[in-house]
Amino acid sequence: MKFNAVRRGSCLLEVEGAVESFALSAGDCYLLTRPNGFVLRSAPGVPPADAETVFAQADDGIARAGGGDEVFLLGGSFSFGSRARELLLDGLPPVIHVAAGTPQARTVEWALDEIDRELRHRAAGSTLVAENLAVVMLVHVLRVHLARTPLAAPGWLAGLADPVVAAALAAVHGDPARAWTVAELARAGSVSRSTLAARFKQAVGQGPSEYLTSWRIELAARRLLDDGETLSSVARAVGYGSESALSTAFKRVTGLSPRDYRRRVRSHTSAATANL
Repeated sequence: MKFNAVRRGSCLLEVEGAVESFALSAGDCYLLTRPNGFVLRSAPGVPPADAETVFAQADDGIARAGGGDEVFLLGGSFSFGSRARELLLDGLPPVIHVAAGTPQARTVEWALDEIDRELRHRAAGSTLVAENLAVVMLVHVLRVHLARTPLAAPGWLAGLADPVVAAALAAVHGDPARAWTVAELARAGSVSRSTLAARFKQAVGQGPSEYLTSWRIELAARRLLDDGETLSSVARAVGYGSESALSTAFKRVTGLSPRDYRRRVRSHTSAATANL
């Protein structure tokens, strides 16, 4: 998921597959939720430069194109595992545009100002602070989108829009290793088991128990890539009592055993590094 914010000037955003372009001005920001090609232009018809070439010539984190400073953008990206992408991104449009000057955009603008300040002054810990501020910005952009556009597709974001389901999600995410029952999750939302099950399925697209399993496997997949983690420690951390229990659930969800998953991801990472 890529984002850019216009800090100075104006430009046009054209995204592959989008019907129309987006006119951006200072204070505007956008998220690209799909790996679609896109072009930023100073004006219609201006031939684009290859972004990889432009960024390869960046100086102190700032890349320049066209020889001018009329437009200045602050950008970055967020990375998600495959299951997290399914939970978070499937219900979103390819582009989320947040215009400057709206009441909903004020917190986003504050986060962007702080990110800008951290990256310019480079105080101790500035990169860590900027990364966490970027997450704050992401959450607020998604809130803006939810407030103005109800999600048509089920998913994690749609679940957050339902207070009953959101309470159950908060419980699961707060303690994923706990042996949750549907009854306990229903109590978190102050509803009956049947009510939670029905609303959870409608909002998220799967039942509470299925979601808990999916989230545990997502967490396990992340931890498996840590060299210091054994399979048994991963199993305990995500709520499985044994390696075999984790392996069974992991293979059912991903189609791979934990060891095969670890080997495959590491081999792909090594190949990608070798090709840089």
